[in-house]
Amino acid sequence: MTTTKTKADSGRVSPEENKWEIKDRTYTLTGERAPLTWSIQTRNTPRKPLLWFNESTGEARELRLTSNHPSLFVEEQKGTALLEHVMFEDGVLFVPRQKQALQKLMSIYHPLGKGNLWEEIDEAKEAEEEVDWIQMELQALNLVNELDISHLEAIMRTEMGSEVSKMGSKELKRDAFVFARNNPMLFIELSEDEDLQLRNLANRAVEASLIKLTDENTVFKFANGKKILTVPFEQHPYGALAQYFKTDEGLDLMKSISKKLN
Repeated sequence: MTTTKTKADSGRVSPEENKWEIKDRTYTLTGERAPLTWSIQTRNTPRKPLLWFNESTGEARELRLTSNHPSLFVEEQKGTALLEHVMFEDGVLFVPRQKQALQKLMSIYHPLGKGNLWEEIDEAKEAEEEVDWIQMELQALNLVNELDISHLEAIMRTEMGSEVSKMGSKELKRDAFVFARNNPMLFIELSEDEDLQLRNLANRAVEASLIKLTDENTVFKFANGKKILTVPFEQHPYGALAQYFKTDEGLDLMKSISKKLN
């Protein structure tokens, strides 16, 4: 449910009121303030002004939250004003739909709100993000079952380095499940990296001493000392060798290394 203002009123209130939805709202303190108890200023005073500046009219309207007036603006409050106090408990403030003035103070008009001292929890957005995360997690976990063991090894090498070479297939798959669950987006990205398995093959070849990488990480050589490739400046050595494997000359080397490793 949304509320609207008349033409006479609309120019003197925030445009956000034109699309205001009546519902329960929850606010949380931002940053390091939670889980503190925090009192919110709810009225204008000479020492601590509480004003809303209207950008369209250039006027500053005095604010005051009361329990017996529907409006937050002092000039619209007639008669006795029963001041209302607002307190965050453990960093959280729940405001039911019946308290529209307080909600609008928190969400629209308070100069310290709107993501500064506190923020409104968007439950629909949080639910959507949670569903997206679960779906991504399921996709990553399914990939662990679908990918062959060499592909999983290539992925896990980015996280564990040479340790993957000492692991059995069950250990590798177990750790892949953990990785996929904890960081599904990265796992999916790595699974789609076309050069990942080639870089893994390059690592395995060096670990097996089929080829050598000089101490300066600048030249790949055969075991007999013959040069294979000089690593281009500022390029990762194994990335460079992976690119070399894609060339006509490098393809023969890749096939030879694969046969020896298998």
